[in-house]
Amino acid sequence: MNTDDADHTSPGTAAGTAAAEPHRQPQEVSKKEVRTAVSSATIGTTIEWYDFFLYGTAAGLVFDQLYFPNDDETVALLLAYSTFAVGFLARPLGGILFGHLGDRIGRKKTLVATMYIMGIATFLIGAIPTYDQIGIWAPILLILLRIAQGIAIGGEWGGAVLLSVEFAPKNRRGFFGSFPQLGLALGLLMGTGAFTLLSVVMSDEAFLAWGWRIAFFVSIILVVVGVYLRSKIAETPSFRAAQKELGQLRRQIPLAQLLKDRISRRHLLLGMGTRYAEGVAYNLWAVFVIAYATGTVGFERLEVLLAIMVAAVVLAFGIPLSGRLSDAIPRRVVFSAGAVLLALLIFPAFGVIQTGSWWMLAGVLVVMLGLAYPLMYGSQAAFYAELFPPSTRYSGISIVYQLSGIVASGLTPMILTWLIGGPGLAVALGYVIFTCVVTLICVWLIRAEDIRAVSGTEGDVTVS
Repeated sequence: MNTDDADHTSPGTAAGTAAAEPHRQPQEVSKKEVRTAVSSATIGTTIEWYDFFLYGTAAGLVFDQLYFPNDDETVALLLAYSTFAVGFLARPLGGILFGHLGDRIGRKKTLVATMYIMGIATFLIGAIPTYDQIGIWAPILLILLRIAQGIAIGGEWGGAVLLSVEFAPKNRRGFFGSFPQLGLALGLLMGTGAFTLLSVVMSDEAFLAWGWRIAFFVSIILVVVGVYLRSKIAETPSFRAAQKELGQLRRQIPLAQLLKDRISRRHLLLGMGTRYAEGVAYNLWAVFVIAYATGTVGFERLEVLLAIMVAAVVLAFGIPLSGRLSDAIPRRVVFSAGAVLLALLIFPAFGVIQTGSWWMLAGVLVVMLGLAYPLMYGSQAAFYAELFPPSTRYSGISIVYQLSGIVASGLTPMILTWLIGGPGLAVALGYVIFTCVVTLICVWLIRAEDIRAVSGTEGDVTVS
C-alpha cells in the first residue's frame, strides 16, 4: 500500500474547498463502466498525442525548410521550434477553459469537444501550402492551427486522467491513472512510425514535397474513432457525487475556488514545479534529439526515428509499471527517482550519442525515455489528482500540467538549441540538471498531511 499519499486517508482538517466537501460513501461501479472509461481515456489520449507530437517531429524534419526558409539553418530551426512552443503557450488556455467546463458540466462532454478540435486542426496543418506558394500566410496559418492544437490538448489531458483515476479504487489509482498516460507513448510510437514508414517507401524529395502531409491527413480517421468511443462513456463517480452533494458550491467558479483555498494554492505552485524535469525530459528525448542527432552528430533521419520507436515501445511498458509501483510505495519516491536518474545520466548519455553508433543511440533512448522517464510520467496522473478535491480537480490538474508546460515542455527544444549554439553543450546539459533539482525540491515540499486532508473528503470506489 502507498503509505505517503492519499491511499491512507484521515478525516483531516483541511481548510477552504477541501473542508467544504463532505466525506462521501463508497460508490459501486460495474466492471463494464470501468473498462469503457479506461479504454476510452487511453485510446483518446493516444489519438490526441499522435496529433500533437506529429508537429514536433515535423518541426525538426520539414517545417524549417518549407515554412521558415533561412540561410542560417540554426535560425530556421529555431523559428520552426518557436511554432512548436506556441502550442504549449496555448495549452493553459485550454486547461482553464475545459477545466472550468469539466468541473461544471462534466468530464465526458469536454473530452468530445477536445477531440474534434484537435483532429480538425491536425488535418488542416497537412493542407497548408508552403512559404514558396503563399508567402507569409504559410507560417501564420501554421501558428493559428498550432494554437488550436494547444487548446485541445490543454483540455484533453485533465479530463482523460480523471476518467481513469476517478473510476479507480483508492489503492489502484496509480495503476489506473497510468493508462491515459500510456497514450503519450503510443501516440509517440504512431507519430514516429508514420514518418518512418513514409521515409522508407518514398524518396527524400517526395517526402519533403508532399509525403509528410499523409501523416496529418490520417488524423481525421482517428478522430471519428475517438469521438465514437467517448460517446459511450459515463460520468465519473466523483463528479456525479460532487454534482449531487455540493449544490451551491458547484455553481461557483472552480478557478476562484482553487485560489481561495490555502492547500490548493500551495499545490498549484508546487505541482507546477514538480513538472519541470518531466516536461524537459520528454521533449529532450522525443523532440530535440531528432534535430541534434541528425544535424550535429550526423545520423540519418530514419535511424533516429527508429531509435525513438524502440524507446517508445519500452516506454509503453514502463508507464503502467510505474503507475502500479506508485500504489505500492509513496508516489513522491517513484516520481523523484525519475528526476534523479535524469540528472545523474544526462552527461554520460550525450557522450554515448556522440559516438555515432546507432546501437548506442537506441540504448540511450531506451534507458532515458523508456525506463527513467516513465518513473515520473507513469505516477504523475494519480499524484496530481490527489492534490485537489473533486469539485475543482479538473481545473487544478489542468493548470498544473498545462501552465508549467510552457517552460518545461514547449520551450525546451528552443532553449537547448540556443544553449548548444551559444554557451555550449555542457551548459545545456547543466540546465537539464537544474530542472531536476527544482523538481525534487517541489516534490518534497508537498506535505503528505495536505494530500490526506484533500483526499479524506472523497469516498472509495468499489468495482462489481
